[in-house]
Amino acid sequence: MSDTYRSLLVPLDGSVHAAAALERAIEIAKRSRAWVTLLHVIEPPRLPPVGAAYVVGLLSAESEEQAEALLEQAVAQVPEGIPVCTIIRHGHAADEIVRRIEAAEHDLVVMGSRGRGPLRSLLLGSVSRAVLHRSPVRVIVVHADPPAGAASPEVRTTAA
Repeated sequence: MSDTYRSLLVPLDGSVHAAAALERAIEIAKRSRAWVTLLHVIEPPRLPPVGAAYVVGLLSAESEEQAEALLEQAVAQVPEGIPVCTIIRHGHAADEIVRRIEAAEHDLVVMGSRGRGPLRSLLLGSVSRAVLHRSPVRVIVVHADPPAGAASPEVRTTAA
């Protein structure tokens, strides 16, 4: 990737895919001397129609303190010399990510391929898929698990 970027948006949700996306974003930021914005969206709890009691636990409300802790851990991974800021939003993740892209004029989004697990992704839909389709800028979607024989995480990109 030979493009140079000035402002990267990295949505984080605590998943291994988001952690891999942060690593990738750091690499890009070093090369481009870009600013990194770490975004976490606290989504309202949703109760799916299945009504299973264990699902409620998976979809319980997240606290502001949990979100701040997640972002603090991520900031600690960003090397000195890379400007970084954090943002917490409340709402639906894909909507808030696209709003931030448009409002702040980021020129690249680097995000994980899925959220906190397959069940949550199935019930809530794919945030990365929605952002890919709606983003006015380039999006890199990073997978934490490399395909067999591959040395690094799989990356999918789309140009705006």
